[in-house]
Amino acid sequence: MREDGSMTSDVKIGARLRAARLARGLTLEAVGAAAGISQGFVSKLERDQVSPSVASLVAICQAVGLKVGELFEPPPSQIVRGPGAPINFGGEGAAEFLLTPGSQTDIEVIHSIIDPGGTAGTDLYSLDCDVEFVYVLRGTLTLTLADDDHELAAGDSMTFRGRDPHTWRNASSDADCEVLWVLAPAP
Repeated sequence: MREDGSMTSDVKIGARLRAARLARGLTLEAVGAAAGISQGFVSKLERDQVSPSVASLVAICQAVGLKVGELFEPPPSQIVRGPGAPINFGGEGAAEFLLTPGSQTDIEVIHSIIDPGGTAGTDLYSLDCDVEFVYVLRGTLTLTLADDDHELAAGDSMTFRGRDPHTWRNASSDADCEVLWVLAPAP
């Protein structure tokens, strides 16, 4: 974990973001403006020098025409072995693993282990999917939709529209939270 609380990851997404931006003929300035962030941040992200928030990553992917799952190349087969491909979806204090191949467009499944105090941030974000489903395997998760907090404990699940602004956090000060996220279609 870095000093700022973001997770470190061996997955490098910068080159994929840069390739998508250049393939569409977009400037750093245009992507930054479309995503509502600075062009300097986009530049640093393309060089894998910063870790974006979930909201920033989603906005940048939308600006360059990528689905978030496309950033995390799976093995060539459709089998995902072990814990899945490690991803950094932008949350702080969370280890996340993509359980479905990035080429899968109908559904995306993410396994998250969230440290005490881990969060997607205070900014609400939305995903380009029709349905988002979360299932708490252990611990507790606070899911915020608009101004409503929903406390989910182990065994609880919730379904909502991915396009509805939301965020999440593990409000526990001493226990991890483990969850499965299912997104359809894959954003």
